[in-house]
Amino acid sequence: MIPVPANTQVWLAAGKTDMRKGFDGLAMLAQSVLAQDPFSGHLFVFRGRCGDLVKVLWWDGQGMCLFAKRLERGSFVWPSPADGRIAITQAQLAMLLEGIDWRTPRRTWMPLTAG
Repeated sequence: MIPVPANTQVWLAAGKTDMRKGFDGLAMLAQSVLAQDPFSGHLFVFRGRCGDLVKVLWWDGQGMCLFAKRLERGSFVWPSPADGRIAITQAQLAMLLEGIDWRTPRRTWMPLTAG
């Protein structure tokens, strides 16, 4: 996992992104499409057309970092293009990167009932 501070926000760019883009192209998308400063220290996550590749852009205070993950099977759960930008938690990002549906995670245990 990316070692980011606890108060860091995570932004998903809804819809499809051209995965040929690198540091500069994705930073420009973070600024124009997500309306965020790419040098803010927040994480910006983009998904490709096929849905099996994501790229994460992050300014760590010293330089721009670009992380990529491709799933061997399946695809990343992603919001529709109409959603624009979505803020998620770091826990939801961890689930997303593992290929888990981060929108509706289910507990594996049942709470005790009073009575």
